[in-house]
Amino acid sequence: MQLVLATNNSDKIKEMKHLLDDLPVTIMTRDDFLEFPDIEETGDTLEKNAALKASGIAEFCDLPALADDTGLLVDALDGAPGVYSSRYAGENVTYEDNNRKLLEELQGIPTEMRTARFRCVITIDWDNGEEDTVVGEVEGLIAESITPGGGFGYDPLFYHPASGKTFSEMSLDEKNAISHRGLALQKVRDVIINRLNNARR
Repeated sequence: MQLVLATNNSDKIKEMKHLLDDLPVTIMTRDDFLEFPDIEETGDTLEKNAALKASGIAEFCDLPALADDTGLLVDALDGAPGVYSSRYAGENVTYEDNNRKLLEELQGIPTEMRTARFRCVITIDWDNGEEDTVVGEVEGLIAESITPGGGFGYDPLFYHPASGKTFSEMSLDEKNAISHRGLALQKVRDVIINRLNNARR
């Protein structure tokens, strides 16, 4: 089986491959193609955007494709930035731009009211009219300042109370074990394994 990761985000590719590389599947990325489109996220939900990206890349590559759409939902902001998480501060912005805007929006909000969750929706389009969709979520708090370390996106601000760390302070293995994308990818692994097993019968 070949499976294309339907994203141009190198950070997402790294996380996805880390959890899927040991499967008996050839994981392909944008680097395996001479051309690779950037599918526009025109949906008003994470589910619609994941499906749009998966189907767009599956059709373009004529192969099964896996896409995710992820949102940070902050309770004090009525669920914002949500579906607009990657472009919260505007189009073509940096991770730091989005983090700064989030801190500005939450200025003066006490710690106990800075509750939030990361939600990741992953869709696999099997390029034959079939789709599988899974969801991963993790609860946390928005820190009052940006923490140093690795990670990407809102990782420097997303504090996971049970771990006592923000996502940016975690190793990739630590983060994948409890993160929204890690939990969704664990479900994706089950979907892929079941499909492979059924194909052998």
